[in-house]
Order: sequence, then C-alpha cells, then structure tokens
Amino acid sequence: MKRIGFYSGSFDPITNGHTDVLRRSAALVDRLVIGIGIHPGKTPLFSTEEKTLLIEAEMKPVTARYGTEIKVVTFAGLTVDAARDAGATMIFRGLRDGTDLDYEMQMSGMNSAMMPDVDTVFLPASPDVRHITATLVRQIAMMGGTVSSFVSPAVEAALKAKAAQRKA
Repeated sequence: MKRIGFYSGSFDPITNGHTDVLRRSAALVDRLVIGIGIHPGKTPLFSTEEKTLLIEAEMKPVTARYGTEIKVVTFAGLTVDAARDAGATMIFRGLRDGTDLDYEMQMSGMNSAMMPDVDTVFLPASPDVRHITATLVRQIAMMGGTVSSFVSPAVEAALKAKAAQRKA
C-alpha cells in the first residue's frame, strides 16, 4: 500500500520554509499531495497557476532525491476533506514555534474528530528557516527589499516581476 501524505498552504509565495517541510515530508511517503488552499475572501499575489508552476519547480529536486511522486492540487474546503480526496492517511504540518503548536494541536484534534483515519504529523521547521513567513516575504518584496535568503532564485525573480507590475 502506498503511503500518501498531504501538505496544504496558500503558498503565496512558496518559501524556503515551505520547501524545508515539504522535503522532509516527501522523505516519509511514496506520494505527497500539495494542496493550494483557495480562500475566496483573500486576494493572493500569485494566481493559482503561477503558484502551481513555482511549487512544481521547487519540488523537482525533491522528486529526484527521494523518488516521491508529487502532485499539486487546489481546494476550497476543509483540509481534511482535501486530504481524504487525495487518498492521504497523513497530513503534514510545519511548526515554527509554540504559537504554531497551540494552533496546530487544535486543528489536529478537530481533524481527528472529523476523520479519525487521517493522522497529523508535525515537523518542526529547521532552525535556519524557522523565522520565514510568506506574508513577511511578500511585504518585503513588494517594498523593494531583498528576499534572497527566504526564497529560491526562481521565486525571488517572480516576486520582483510582481513588484515591477505593481509599480507600472
């Protein structure tokens, strides 16, 4: 039986923090489904298509290293439902600090109550990426700051292009 995991986020943009947790998640499963959450009340910087392309590009070295099948999907409902639809038996969640742990423990409990056969696996962020948030990366990039230590060169270029579009 294939081990299938699910990792969700807004990925606006995908950061080195995301790829840290994704890389370690991929090492634990045969198939990793990455779910881009669609929130109707939010206006993302990147389109779903742009996010998908950036995620797929970031995950190519992970696929090559671990042989894990990677699939990117979108979803608008509950993460636990998207995980079930993907055939996942585990949901991966990254933790940066105690605040994340408190929130994620509550979510894990709710998810377990709704779907007891899907486990939540917590992976602490590596120390060198623990401080990174996509929100701060977006803000820094849109204000002309350097984000090269927070995202890959491809994502940095995409952020620069978005910042230039906004100035035009």
